[in-house]
Amino acid sequence: MTEGRILPQLFSFTLPLLMGNVLQQAYSLVDAAIVGRFLGIDALASVGASTSVVFLILGFCNGCCGGFGIPVAQKFGARDYSSMRRYVATSLQLSLGMSVALAVVTGVLCDDILRLMRTPDNIFGGAYSYLLVTFISIPFTFFYNLLACIIRALGDSKTPFWFLLFSALLNVVLDLFCILVLDWGVAGAAIATGVSQAVSAVLCYLYMMRHFEVLRTVPSERRFSRRLAGRLLGIGVPMGLQFSITAIGSIMLQSANNALGTACVAAFTAAMRVKMFFICPFESLGMAMATFSGQNYGAGRPDRVSRGIRAAVLMMLCYWVFTLLVLAPFARDYALLFVDASETEILDDAALFLRVSVSFFPVLGLLCVLRYTIQGVGFTNLAMLSGVSEMIARILVSLVAVPMWGYLAVCFGDPTAWVFADAFLIPAYIFVYRHIRKLQRA
Repeated sequence: MTEGRILPQLFSFTLPLLMGNVLQQAYSLVDAAIVGRFLGIDALASVGASTSVVFLILGFCNGCCGGFGIPVAQKFGARDYSSMRRYVATSLQLSLGMSVALAVVTGVLCDDILRLMRTPDNIFGGAYSYLLVTFISIPFTFFYNLLACIIRALGDSKTPFWFLLFSALLNVVLDLFCILVLDWGVAGAAIATGVSQAVSAVLCYLYMMRHFEVLRTVPSERRFSRRLAGRLLGIGVPMGLQFSITAIGSIMLQSANNALGTACVAAFTAAMRVKMFFICPFESLGMAMATFSGQNYGAGRPDRVSRGIRAAVLMMLCYWVFTLLVLAPFARDYALLFVDASETEILDDAALFLRVSVSFFPVLGLLCVLRYTIQGVGFTNLAMLSGVSEMIARILVSLVAVPMWGYLAVCFGDPTAWVFADAFLIPAYIFVYRHIRKLQRA
């Protein structure tokens, strides 16, 4: 992506990413819809009571994977294929150790985490089962995302989508089988998702090793390198921490919402599933910008990075107009996917959450474009600090606004965080762009 027309390139590269992200969100949406419809409101609240904790842990994993892919994209853009292969090998070794350690630690602390979040007693058992299985499945999620990031770093965003499509369909089948046939309850939904992620990881690995000759290593390239591991961790961990720091604020916000009762938890769960589905294009466009900016930074083309920003913002605004037309007027209807029409309070609360969120989507879209661009050129610490801005905003809403205005304040928690993040990212991007322009001149 270092030559040619930028807008068509970004669009064609983003589209498979978008479809893949939609399918990943379909995992959680299908889980919640099946659980809510077949197991009831308490079970739906059990799945949603720990959403922000799952985002904290899995967000850290996904952020690390995205960071591990940046040196691969940069070396690929610079045509340094030997170094690229060594980065790939080292990232696989790091991921094995990190994912297993995270699974063990979070599994042991699962009970304490839910109690700290003030999970209501009537949904505690289901929430514990769902969260524990999700933690055990961390290695599968970690490896799928890492392998998908590596494949995308080489310019192929289509193949991971096809594997994910198969896994999404498998997830639906396994959800119904585990819940309706085996009667495993909410734990069955988590098991179905874990197995589906494992299948995606295996398929990505087999394809990557068989179809990319540039990744075929010699024994010396497969040795673990402390120097390369240090660089990978230096990029990946700040990106992972950015998600985790953001999630700390989300945990505070969700804890405040949990204290409002089971009905608010169920409404929050339903609305979040729909919202996450509709914000997939923003995340996908951001991921495309990370690869685009990484390749052009490696090739010494900062001018294309700036032009890529403009093209991405144009695409983001067009999508926002679409969401205004299809989400805002029918927000209550989307909530019916999860709860019965008789649950009027839950439906009204979920619709309010969605309408507030969609009004601030342009702020979120700009956040994704700038944050991932900054990450793509290697300034991951600045991207992490934008996560700190989000965390501060959500904590303030949780401690100050929610006690005063209740669920309405919860609805404005995420939009407030997006505004805080953009207030940091806009000057940060200006600084980064000036810096890489100086490097080009030098």
